Amino acid sequence: MTPPVMTAPARWLRAMTEPGRLLLALKTGIAAALAWYLAPLLPITDDQYSYYAPLGVLVSMYPTVAASARSGLQAIIGLAMGIGLGLLGVAALFAGVPGVLALAAVVGVGVLFGGVQALGLGRDWVAVAALFVLLLSGGDTEDFTLSYLVTMAFGVVIGVLANFIIVPPLYLERASRRLSELRDTLSALLEAIADHVAAGTVDAEAFDEALAELDQTATDVRVEVYEADESRKVNPRGRRHRSKPEENLARLRALERTVFYAREFADVLETLAHANDVNLGRDVRPALAEAIRTCAALVATPVHADDSPTRLEEANAALEQYLVALTQASDGEAAIAAHELTPAAFLRRTIDASAPFVRTDSAEAPD
Repeated sequence: MTPPVMTAPARWLRAMTEPGRLLLALKTGIAAALAWYLAPLLPITDDQYSYYAPLGVLVSMYPTVAASARSGLQAIIGLAMGIGLGLLGVAALFAGVPGVLALAAVVGVGVLFGGVQALGLGRDWVAVAALFVLLLSGGDTEDFTLSYLVTMAFGVVIGVLANFIIVPPLYLERASRRLSELRDTLSALLEAIADHVAAGTVDAEAFDEALAELDQTATDVRVEVYEADESRKVNPRGRRHRSKPEENLARLRALERTVFYAREFADVLETLAHANDVNLGRDVRPALAEAIRTCAALVATPVHADDSPTRLEEANAALEQYLVALTQASDGEAAIAAHELTPAAFLRRTIDASAPFVRTDSAEAPD
């Protein structure tokens, strides 16, 4: 049986109700309300444009403090460029350029600036800010542009401060849990492959759905691991977790390699099944299935767990037994065709990817 596949609505609900997302929503709401309340008190702005302050909060509120500061700065730079572009459009109107042409030129040039990757998030705001200045400033261009930029910048500052002060997010443990979920999903897939091999029912569609889910999970986990690493930056809580980011990144690389091996392994087994290869013959199948199961158990073992050395030994021993059975099924030939050794190669790579996380005398077991 292949591992269960999570539906898209279930993934969406999980993402929406994840504790970090709920905390971000709470902080964003608080920061937006605070920015709206305080914006009219700014001395050099017109309070009728106070609604731009909550918009500035939305621009700057990201899951990590570092991302909030970076995106907020990028947005302000993009806004400033857009305001300058909008003022050029207003000048063109005063010079007699038809309004429709000035509008088209401002929007077009703003979109061109949107192609500058170095602007980051700010590139999306150039055309928007230019359009706002051109259409909303009316006859009071100076007051509008100053209020627009300063109020937005104020909202950005409020957002960044709120993200930093109100439980600054640290996602290292969450990323570690998600890596463990990916590990367990991968192990379940290997177990399913072993069951199909033992039963002699390997086919092209047996693992497609599970592999697609595994790929999606691996992609999501990769984003979370790098987001967790970024959450440690500019975060006073991150100083106590100096080794965790390196461990998470090492686990991610190992699991991504193993996911690749599992996908290729499933394809190879399907090809061998059609070819009636010796690997899936009655004499070799049990040994191959056992080797896959012991690899699945090794993959599922927590980092530096007490029983990880035993799991590693069992996986190596099962792989050796499989090679012995394969040699015997090949009439004892010293040399076995390369394609017949392909399953063994994938299993060896899976074992090698897991080996760095096996407990040693100097390693401490996880809490």
